[in-house]
Amino acid sequence: MRLGIYGGTFDPIHYGHLALAEQCREQCGLDEVWFVPAAQPPHKLEATISSAKARCEMIEFAIAGHPQFKLSRLELERPGPSFTVTTLEQLHAEEASRELFLLIGADSLHDLPHWREPQRILELATVVAVNRGEASLPDRSLLERQLGSAAARVRFVQMPGLDLAASDLRRRVSTGQSIRYLVPRAVETYIAQQRLYR
Repeated sequence: MRLGIYGGTFDPIHYGHLALAEQCREQCGLDEVWFVPAAQPPHKLEATISSAKARCEMIEFAIAGHPQFKLSRLELERPGPSFTVTTLEQLHAEEASRELFLLIGADSLHDLPHWREPQRILELATVVAVNRGEASLPDRSLLERQLGSAAARVRFVQMPGLDLAASDLRRRVSTGQSIRYLVPRAVETYIAQQRLYR
């Protein structure tokens, strides 16, 4: 099984997340993509994020009807910060025959060498880096200088330019601006009903 792992806070999930997942599914021939909301992202330890329940419900609304998209509560069921390497280790231990693909925005590649155990991440999974918006993909030679031969385990995927950020969507909601057509309608309705980001 070729399994895409897509982690993040998803606060809220939006069309940029969904388009990235679908482009990776198609271009990498993935059997499934699992959306893995973080319990506590290590780089956002001081940030206030919506409850796990709210973020999971928004993901479920957003992916409803797509048989190859799944929600995984793996990181929410584990105490402490949500380290990617720990998640990949757990998935590998559960089913070693899975071929794992870690889906990330290409902008995150610059930080990858500073993540916990980046070499181990690249042993466990192919990292699939996707451009965000109109930004170009990173220079592979820079990646090779930072990661050595493990950089060969990084694959690039190009997708249509959708430059959406969850932080901007939260700001829009908090100031009374519309998020129509930026998130699935069911997610927009849920945010309004639960009075999130106000």
